Amino acid sequence: MQRKFFSVLLPVSLCVFILILAIKGDAQQMQFESPGNQPGVVRPLNPLTNPNPSVPTACAIQPERQRSGSGLTGLPTPDIGSVTLERFRRSLPTPVGTNQVAAATNSSYVPREEITLIDPTNYGDRYVRDIDGNPANLNPIVVLHETVGSASSAINFFRTPHPRDEDQASYHTLIKLDGTVVYLVPPDKRAFGAGNSVFQGANGPESVKTHPRFPASVNNFAYHISLETPPDGNHNGYTHSGYTPAQYQSLAWVVAKTGVTSDRITTHRLVDRSGQRMDPRSFSFANFFKLLQTYPATSEIAIRCTVPPEAQQS
Repeated sequence: MQRKFFSVLLPVSLCVFILILAIKGDAQQMQFESPGNQPGVVRPLNPLTNPNPSVPTACAIQPERQRSGSGLTGLPTPDIGSVTLERFRRSLPTPVGTNQVAAATNSSYVPREEITLIDPTNYGDRYVRDIDGNPANLNPIVVLHETVGSASSAINFFRTPHPRDEDQASYHTLIKLDGTVVYLVPPDKRAFGAGNSVFQGANGPESVKTHPRFPASVNNFAYHISLETPPDGNHNGYTHSGYTPAQYQSLAWVVAKTGVTSDRITTHRLVDRSGQRMDPRSFSFANFFKLLQTYPATSEIAIRCTVPPEAQQS
């Protein structure tokens, strides 16, 4: 009798152990921080010409209860020649701030800008409602990251199709060491920059659950910006030499164009609920906010998507 009991217990215990490992692996994959060195080549960019917003700007009304097939949440990647700067940053110098005297200091600064469209498996729609039908169109936040690797390795990772939901990851914008601003995902779309996450702001905890199998996150209302990590920071340590002056300048320039107020600018480390994220490491908020005050706040980067008429009626 005892031998029979142990013969049944052993395979059951083995199955439970394998299941725990699988769940742990998925949880780690969902918490994207940065890609490793992925093979591939970053294709050269076409000139930014006339606007042709071939990626729709409307929000999705209701998240799917159960995704099937490839897990595609975006649309087929448009030809890069048909998507222009206007799709990522509108030419609308409409100040929303009041510090216009100080803003004149850096009014002439314009960084180099590039467009690198990523694979549509790695981004999706923003949603009007969460999986329970509650309003999900919260006020935008800006979440700062770092690549923990080269800019090219991060871009190659995002351009690689990832059919499994657990493998999908992206930022909206990446800033290279030389200050070049690379637009990856249109601002009205949902980048997968933070998995299990919440923003603790003046209104209390803010998070939106958009998938039945994954924890709630800030992705539905976040604009994710990543800084390229310096070469001496390609490790899991707590610090590195820091970011270049050009990166801080470009970051302040981009964030000002979102119109997001300083109290809603945060980091991956601060929104992460797993306690595993440290990015951006060695970041100087004092330096960043000092530069941010020298730019006029505008609405050129429109983070919100257009709410469909049927959603407004209901």
